[in-house]
Amino acid sequence: MLKKCLAVLSITTLAASLAACGSGGGASSGTAAPAPSGAPATTANANAPKPEFKALLQYARFDPNAEVVAKFLNEKTGYKVTYDMLPVENPDDKLNLLMANKEQYAFMLLTGPQYSKLASSGALEPIDELVNKYGTNMKNVISQNSWNGAKLNGKIYGIPQTGSGTVVNSALIIRQDWMDELGLKPPTTRDELYNVMKTIKEKKNVMAMSGGKSPLLPEVLPTFGLTMIQSTLTTGWQDINGKLVNTVENLNMKKYLEFMKKLYSEKLIDQEWSLNQANKVIENFTSGKTAIISNGYFNAPTVQNALLKNSPNAKIASLPYLKGDDGKVQVMASAGISFYVGIPKWAEKKEEIIKYLDLKLDKDIHKEASIGKEGVHYKVENGNYFPILPIFNDQYNNASSFLTGVDEKNYPIYWQARVRKDPILTDAFNKNQEAAKGNMVVDPLAFAPPLEAIGKNSQKLQKLMEDTFLKYITGAEPLENYDKFLAQWKADGGDDMTKAANEWYAANKK
Repeated sequence: MLKKCLAVLSITTLAASLAACGSGGGASSGTAAPAPSGAPATTANANAPKPEFKALLQYARFDPNAEVVAKFLNEKTGYKVTYDMLPVENPDDKLNLLMANKEQYAFMLLTGPQYSKLASSGALEPIDELVNKYGTNMKNVISQNSWNGAKLNGKIYGIPQTGSGTVVNSALIIRQDWMDELGLKPPTTRDELYNVMKTIKEKKNVMAMSGGKSPLLPEVLPTFGLTMIQSTLTTGWQDINGKLVNTVENLNMKKYLEFMKKLYSEKLIDQEWSLNQANKVIENFTSGKTAIISNGYFNAPTVQNALLKNSPNAKIASLPYLKGDDGKVQVMASAGISFYVGIPKWAEKKEEIIKYLDLKLDKDIHKEASIGKEGVHYKVENGNYFPILPIFNDQYNNASSFLTGVDEKNYPIYWQARVRKDPILTDAFNKNQEAAKGNMVVDPLAFAPPLEAIGKNSQKLQKLMEDTFLKYITGAEPLENYDKFLAQWKADGGDDMTKAANEWYAANKK
């Protein structure tokens, strides 16, 4: 019965129950962000006894305690760590229960909203002083931007973890064999894209483009000066004259919706756009029902192999990123903080926990934990890292789940070994980055900490936006109602999000 009662205790009610909780060794109340240090890196002392820790990870479909990386870290650092994972269903509810029970985790890998809620409830230990005293490696390899992105109310409650660096994920791909057959050139503008789509529909009797669920087409939005990423709740903000404006308030959004509505009404895009799931979009392309889709580089092997199975002579090409009305190309790239590593307020031996997390960022330990041993798991050719298969996949496929902060300069280089596991994947990734080079735009909130107003409102407003925009595109609701939508968006939390975004931006922009 007790557990059942605790299960309904929300994170935000923990503050009262934690008020009497001591820091358990090394409370940190400093407010300054960790400063870079030139001191020697911490090294493992095999002869000194080390405590054992239990850690909490995000859900993944493997046993973390059986992984080669877990065993390597235990052996190399001298600390024995065992791992639990949050469940795939209702992970936040489970986290609430664990925190209410004051479960003895040494550290936890948290999403932005989880981090914000736990920190604001008093469930996480401020780590500023601990990092300044024991975090030699992490201060050197984690940027000030990232540390600023972990600061809540002037204090840092977790180690910010970035990932692969700045990456462009998607591009429009097209049936190049059909383009060749029809004598068409790759479009470079929105109008040229429209003409190509119109010709393909008329000559090949197929839908020109398939897509699904989201009304936002990331390769077309920037041609209207709208830089936002499909299906990402925290993006959609633009710096306009020094102020952050959400793209739904940009006057060009109506022009984008008018264009998409035109494509829909002329049946140039999938008439099931509002219903399609991602797998259906891929199926439409690989079965020859459509000529163009927006495709992530990570799906390239699946798409190409399925297409060639159905049409052995088919060819795929990536379209160039399109110029906007101002003649410039803009490509939205993903970047920023992926997770935060927090220490519960009631955890014991906090100094040792920080020492362990810092030791994981020792240059050699971090590299081997990320991609293995050179000559065994990877090889280096002209400064590029390539996986040795199948052992890399067998032993290091899940290595990123054990990250608790990264060397932000070198990890993106190591990470590229993961996109070199398959030549089709490698080619798609490289083409996206090369085509977008010099034109990438990163969300101005990419390195912001979890902002309470955005965390509270973004999900419901994302749904409001998607549902309403799909109605505009399909004609289920007239676009003349846009001002009505915008008024609801603002009233339901949009104004609060904009205020919070600008307060952070004004204090942190360079």
